[in-house]
Amino acid sequence: MSKSEMKAKPEHYDVVRKPVVTEKATMASENGAVVFEVAIASNKPQIKEAVEALFGVKVKAVNTTITKGKSKRFRGRPGKRADVKKAYVTLEEGNTIDVTTGL
Repeated sequence: MSKSEMKAKPEHYDVVRKPVVTEKATMASENGAVVFEVAIASNKPQIKEAVEALFGVKVKAVNTTITKGKSKRFRGRPGKRADVKKAYVTLEEGNTIDVTTGL
């Protein structure tokens, strides 16, 4: 890859929102996967391109899941939490991303 391809575009930050740090995500990281919250409209090729550009790693596979928002009460009034899309990004051998540090 050339330098111009590795440069992170502002759109990449719109695709990958934040890393997910949960017990399940930590178990996935032991198998070379990293979990990110991503934009609902993003697709797998966009997620792959964004992660490779932002972190400088090689992505092997991207699996996604959409969690529907729960119905809750906010200040006594019924409401609904936003839907969340998560991407399980499997990295090639020898590539790692440390999500405990900032970008």
